Amino acid sequence: MGLCGEVGNIKDESKIYGVIPYVAPEVLKGKPYTQAADICSLGMIMYFIATGKQLFANCAHDEFLVLNICNGIRSEINESEIPKIYIDIMKKCWDSNPNNRPSVIDLEKSINSFYPAFGYFIDKEIKKQFEKAEEYRKANLLSIESNQSTTHPEAYYRSRLLNPFTKKLYSMEVIDFTK
Repeated sequence: MGLCGEVGNIKDESKIYGVIPYVAPEVLKGKPYTQAADICSLGMIMYFIATGKQLFANCAHDEFLVLNICNGIRSEINESEIPKIYIDIMKKCWDSNPNNRPSVIDLEKSINSFYPAFGYFIDKEIKKQFEKAEEYRKANLLSIESNQSTTHPEAYYRSRLLNPFTKKLYSMEVIDFTK
């Protein structure tokens, strides 16, 4: 996910490429891409899968969004729409501190705890969470669809060089959650 860059120029580690809402805060701050950064991006993708909404579609994808992401701001979650266990995993993945994010093995265990193999849930409480979220979505389908926000004209969902948006971080206050 994040372990990519401009075609033909992957060796230049000083350049940051990606889609701002999907890039881990530490990468936006100039730290190297890691597995933890990819786990953060996965958390952002989980949001899109669960809601059908792009992250931060209602605002410009600029240095102010970069600052907000680095300060721990994430997209709003409608907790009735998504099962609690899914939200918990998603939030762990996009934690501002890379040390708090789950490993791939931990993610596999968490997902296997609710994955409905052949329609069978291992945990009845987890099954109940998914059924409740599905009931909410069905009952509120029209309002969910009408609530799809209009995409801001400066929201950009293609990979691009992000350094022009991250260079101002050094002159703005960024809270370091990794300490």
